[in-house]
Amino acid sequence: MTTINKSDAVQALQDAGNLDALYRAIAPLNMTPGWIEREKPLLRPEPDTGFLPTHWRYSDCKAALDAASRLINTDLAERRNMVLRNPAEGNDYATTKTQVNAYQTILPGEEARSHRHTPHALRVIIEAEGSFSVVNGDKHPMETGDIVLTPGWSWHGHGHDGDAPAYWLDGLDVPLTALLEPMFFEPHPDGYAKVDRVTPDSPYRFTWETIQARLDGASPDDEGYFGRRIGLEADEMPTIAITVERLEAGQATRRYRHSANTVFSPMMGAGTSLIGDHEFSWGRGDCVAAPIWHWIEHRAEEDTVLFSMSDENLMRYANYYRFEGAE
Repeated sequence: MTTINKSDAVQALQDAGNLDALYRAIAPLNMTPGWIEREKPLLRPEPDTGFLPTHWRYSDCKAALDAASRLINTDLAERRNMVLRNPAEGNDYATTKTQVNAYQTILPGEEARSHRHTPHALRVIIEAEGSFSVVNGDKHPMETGDIVLTPGWSWHGHGHDGDAPAYWLDGLDVPLTALLEPMFFEPHPDGYAKVDRVTPDSPYRFTWETIQARLDGASPDDEGYFGRRIGLEADEMPTIAITVERLEAGQATRRYRHSANTVFSPMMGAGTSLIGDHEFSWGRGDCVAAPIWHWIEHRAEEDTVLFSMSDENLMRYANYYRFEGAE
């Protein structure tokens, strides 16, 4: 640590005859003028993120996971996953500014050790039969079409009793936690958490059948920004908003943008999304990142069920949320 001679600093301030001298004098005091121009202004008319609209194809990521399955097991990689890194300059791992997504696989007969961490997490199960999750002692299936929650600081692990590899999309608020800095991680002292209850009706699991039944009862969006849409309750994960919407073949949503970072993944169907100036053609299991304040529009080529996770809850809580629709 540099020791600052306060009397010399005060004398330099008193002797400053121009702004350049003032700037030199305050630098040792760890101050900076609030009025100078900066390459990236502290305040700006609207969000200016460096994160880019990006599309990851499930087929590519699945091939990467299959290659990893040949080369590494759960003893060496507690979670065999491929992180979806946004190509934003200087970004190391995040998918959007506040969220990270990854594709993960587990092989038949494997069991991943239990751990817990501050960040909240979820899984969208793309292909699985016979896999399971254990969250806070509650063991439940992870089957194709399920959405599984892992609230922050809950013990969780997973395993696979089926005959074919299981694949899913992870979503966590790790970048947000890293920004705010309350990051804690702990491996389970016994390696695997004790199972207290075995049930398909875990509060941490939304089944495909349950999701479809709720979509059947959802009302259309009269303004046309979304299809029939539901929100999935995750009170223990307040930083993540989870929604699922249904788009019929040929349906196009009205263009909008909002002050939230969003990741989309089609659970079934095919179509195209316009995110800002980028057009992405997607299919089941793909992942599309829509950073904050980019225009969003979806066009379904087939009947589609579209999952999304965003930091909208956080933005609303902080009174930062803004929504703007196209005319």
